[in-house]
Amino acid sequence: MSLQGLSRELSCYLERQVPEGLLAHGVGWSLALAFGLAYACYYLSSVAKKPELVTGSKNFRCFLQDYCPVVTETYYPTVWCWESRLQTLLRPLITSRPYVQYRNELIKAADGGQISLDWFDNNNSLYHPDSSTRPTILLLPGLTGSSKESYILHMIQQSKDLGYRCVVFNYRGVAGENLLTPRTYCASNTEDLEAVIHHIHSLYSSAPFMAAGVSMGGMLLVNYLGRPGTETPLKAAAVFSAGWNVFDCVDSLEKPMNWLLFNYYLTSRLQSSVIRHREMFEKLFNMNLVMKAKTIREFDKQFTSVMFGYPTIDDYYTDASPFHRLKTVGIPVLCLNSMDDVFSPNHAIPVEMAKQNPNVALVLTSCGGHIGFLEGLWPRKCTYMDRVFKQFVQAVFEHESKILNM
Repeated sequence: MSLQGLSRELSCYLERQVPEGLLAHGVGWSLALAFGLAYACYYLSSVAKKPELVTGSKNFRCFLQDYCPVVTETYYPTVWCWESRLQTLLRPLITSRPYVQYRNELIKAADGGQISLDWFDNNNSLYHPDSSTRPTILLLPGLTGSSKESYILHMIQQSKDLGYRCVVFNYRGVAGENLLTPRTYCASNTEDLEAVIHHIHSLYSSAPFMAAGVSMGGMLLVNYLGRPGTETPLKAAAVFSAGWNVFDCVDSLEKPMNWLLFNYYLTSRLQSSVIRHREMFEKLFNMNLVMKAKTIREFDKQFTSVMFGYPTIDDYYTDASPFHRLKTVGIPVLCLNSMDDVFSPNHAIPVEMAKQNPNVALVLTSCGGHIGFLEGLWPRKCTYMDRVFKQFVQAVFEHESKILNM
């Protein structure tokens, strides 16, 4: 009997012996199983990967492998949510918001303005009961973020478990405090950050001190570190989802889908932060044009670049791009980026520059989005970014002599 005839006979037999509903049910399960296996194969081969660790220092690489092993382990993104935009959008909605009781402090700036700091003192620390020597971490939120952001709260939770103290640097006008002068903040001007760092160091000069910046906070931190070199109280720093070239960042965010999902919302948040002080700004800016902005670039053109004295927006974006200063960073810095981050396109990540500075290490994951890095079936309590943060700060504080001798 031919193969075609055998197939026909088998079909007839199944129709006689197996009820139609049961046969359809079996076919459905088979298809579902086949799809599941195909998806699992794709996920394991193309999604779940070890991050790329880029550094020009063998010693830094060995230090991370020994004391921060998470950067060399396979990152398994949430199986139902590994796409870049989904990771970015869902993290603030899915992840928990640990309760943190802050102590607020307002300090004076050189121009007469005020800067709001939110302290988590961790006075119940079992590992570091002496407040004068308790390790301290300065946290810098993203573009429109504050001490209330979920990623900041998770960093503090991780630090609390280790016995460390945290301070959140709230940018002017973002945390609800009044502006005393017509000035806010930007990614290139580090004056407020320098004042905050020296203020904290003056209070706890004997305490080990480092900083961690997220998104624009990371950009600001690298721009600061590239200026003083080793002349900083900070022992080390961590940077998450930083935009390395602002021109590439805004170009990516102005693509139709990215504009709809992210750009317009962030622009409206920026406008909301200045509209409360409109009367203060009226004499210096065309506030009608500022409030008509539909993109971050338009807002920066009419407001940010003008405020900080740049002749053009291109001048501002050139000065704000931290890749220019990566080569002069003088302390150990760990930078985590996802290669699918629409806020920070992978072609703009300064891989070659990182290889030329022994103080810099880039950790590049294939997935993770922008401040996403979700993992686990229901990623509510901890992300890959949280684990990198926890292991790195612990490595720095507990093995300080080894990282300083690199």
